[in-house]
Amino acid sequence: MRQIRRLAGVLMCGVLLACAAQAPAKKGNSNVKKQDFGKMPDGTPVELYTLSNAHGMQAGIMTYGGTIVSLTAPDRAGKYADIVLGMDDLQGYLKGVPFFGALIGRYGNRIANGQFKLDGKICTLPKNDGNNTLHGGPEGFDKRVWKAKTAAAADAALELTYTSKDGEMGFPGALSATVVYTLTANNELKIEYTARTDKNTVVNLTNHSYFNLAGAGEGDNLQHQVTINSDRFTPVDKGLIPTGELRPVKGTPFDFTHPTAIGARIGQSDEQLQFGKGYDHNWVLNKDVAGLTKAAEVYEPKTGRVMEVWTTEPGLQFYTGNFLDGTIHGKGGKVYPFRGALCMETQHFPDSPNKPAFPTTELKPGATYRSATVYKFSAR
Repeated sequence: MRQIRRLAGVLMCGVLLACAAQAPAKKGNSNVKKQDFGKMPDGTPVELYTLSNAHGMQAGIMTYGGTIVSLTAPDRAGKYADIVLGMDDLQGYLKGVPFFGALIGRYGNRIANGQFKLDGKICTLPKNDGNNTLHGGPEGFDKRVWKAKTAAAADAALELTYTSKDGEMGFPGALSATVVYTLTANNELKIEYTARTDKNTVVNLTNHSYFNLAGAGEGDNLQHQVTINSDRFTPVDKGLIPTGELRPVKGTPFDFTHPTAIGARIGQSDEQLQFGKGYDHNWVLNKDVAGLTKAAEVYEPKTGRVMEVWTTEPGLQFYTGNFLDGTIHGKGGKVYPFRGALCMETQHFPDSPNKPAFPTTELKPGATYRSATVYKFSAR
């Protein structure tokens, strides 16, 4: 009998050790799963992390570009569908896509003429958008492989880090950036950004997910109803650089203070709409308190899906996929048509380094850049 008990104990110990070998490390989170997602041309491995919550919502995030590859949300019947544009594999992203789901830095949006003055010196950046620098340049944060680790938290959380060298893409100072993605029990995807520098620099981080609440690849966005908590926007010139004016939205096609379908006015004969080929502008958010405030809401009437956007940032770039043209075949081979998605990029204003009247984007040594955005999903 004693030998039987001893044998049973050995077997049980073996089972426990086997289970421990398969389970996530204690430091991590059982709601985060990791898998290989391919290799960069130089052999650097890229990983895909899937965050899950108890309701069945999932977010897939890869280390290349800190990219949101997939994001599911429920419709009014409780059916989940992937609502962000993306590709099936790493090679699809490496062939070139318009920033699908990527982390953007060092500077989200445009900087005029590829230069700005800081501390009396001209900083020259590579131009990748006509005469301007867009989203940090041709090799911005969206083209870098980030280091990842799961975070010990009640919710599914993933921490990504990247250090941008002094002079990378023309920006001064070595910048250490950290981004934490958290999928909460309330069907929220929270994105928290921090950064520190060793020299005076500028920084403006954001995420460039393309949302279609009907489902990725399920037609255009013209029936999506949008509300933006903003009374003013920043009009642009032909190069989509802000003029410096803060123009009231009242009486213009840019008034989304009440729920309005994207297609209701996007075709109007308005100079600003013509410059952007639709909506591709920065809204000045109505913020009278610090911290997270509600910036926008999007409602898709066919499925009932709702997305709320909350942020600490002063601006919101609302973009209606005007440069999608039906040539990109995304996940599952689906075609992404003209205006097949929308972007809600929380940010400081475009070209702020050249616009002293805009909220500053300067970061100095010893200070910490902090920004947070929450995308909250529901249905009605």
